[in-house]
Amino acid sequence: MCFEAGSTLVWGEELYFDATKVEANASFDSTRSRSLLENLENRLKEHLGEIFSEQMSFAQDAHTTGIAAVVGPTAEKRRALAQKNARGHRWISEAGRQQREVVRWGYKRMADLRVSTTDPDASPMQHKNKGTSRLGYQTHYVVDGGKARVILDVLVTPAEVTENLPMLDLLFRSCFRWHLQPRSVTADAAYGTTENIAAIEKVGIRAYTALVDYEKRTSLFGRNAFTYDAEKNLYTCPEGELLRRQGYDHTERSIRYAARPSACNACALKARCTKSTKGRWIRRSFEEEYLERARAYRDSEPYRKAMRKRAVWVEPLFGEAKDWHGLTRFSLRRLEKVNTEALLKAAGQNVKRLLAFGTREPKGSAQVVALRQPAPNLYEFRSVRRHRKRYSRYPGRVFQQPGTYSGTSVNSRRSDRLGAA
Repeated sequence: MCFEAGSTLVWGEELYFDATKVEANASFDSTRSRSLLENLENRLKEHLGEIFSEQMSFAQDAHTTGIAAVVGPTAEKRRALAQKNARGHRWISEAGRQQREVVRWGYKRMADLRVSTTDPDASPMQHKNKGTSRLGYQTHYVVDGGKARVILDVLVTPAEVTENLPMLDLLFRSCFRWHLQPRSVTADAAYGTTENIAAIEKVGIRAYTALVDYEKRTSLFGRNAFTYDAEKNLYTCPEGELLRRQGYDHTERSIRYAARPSACNACALKARCTKSTKGRWIRRSFEEEYLERARAYRDSEPYRKAMRKRAVWVEPLFGEAKDWHGLTRFSLRRLEKVNTEALLKAAGQNVKRLLAFGTREPKGSAQVVALRQPAPNLYEFRSVRRHRKRYSRYPGRVFQQPGTYSGTSVNSRRSDRLGAA
């Protein structure tokens, strides 16, 4: 509907990415050992497979048909494409489910050891304002850079999934689905990985992402202190010593450069350069060309403007969804259902912007009315108040007490008052 409303509602030139944590509808006390539950689940699947194996084989035989011709790429290309797709992980088609078989950064995840029996897809997360760990999810938004701030795509993943992993799937799906050709993509440092920046720059989109500067974490010389010679493919240290190529690391996709240990041990600046007796060495990524291009954006005004805009563009949408749409805690469970819930809430946010903007220019008063919190209904309890005011001027008869009732009737008291008047 937002795209049908006109070009004034969706701009499509700039895309902004961000994510927020949402609590799951499950308690942390419901977590159990994942290995035990997986064994029970496997035994259940084997039991069901033995029961329905004959029916499944009969159904497969009934639907098998011979294919006379194959349309598309050749068998070798199909095999290579299948292998490439098998190595990747489709976050959207998998509803944001984690890759349990892949261990990243050399440590074991807590969600790999413990699982909730109430909501198995939720994973532990550390809340900023609450000391204890809670089960939750991470909701990812792709927001248009236009004035309406239309939400283009939503994906909910377990809280253990970092922001950078589903970024490319969300980007390319939004561009393909809505026929967008954005000029830039803006995100914080959590999205600034080498894989994301290289993939974005290769398709002609500027990656406005803050890169993590690991050199500031140490007092030693960083890589910026060394000069790279592209023609000779080597680095030169501040003292003029050459760091030549030593080999390739295809696991980390980088090239290793090192200096002679004898030269480093005799150097006067060794205390400020390295602590190793084997000399100083540097890694250069295979995608260093795109990383240098992203670093060069820092000194440009469009980059600074995009970063200032990102700070006030996506976070208010999360605050609105949590305050007025109940995104602080999911009501449903499992990934498929919480994705549906998040999509419905994001659709509600877009509908408000559709009503506020429409096909004409934005109106301030209409936007305020659409985003205003509903006022309390003053007539909601009027019937209750009227009911409470309906009291009798005369005391009621009490029949619960023992004994005979000696009070006069209402008609007699009325006649006495009329006679006295």
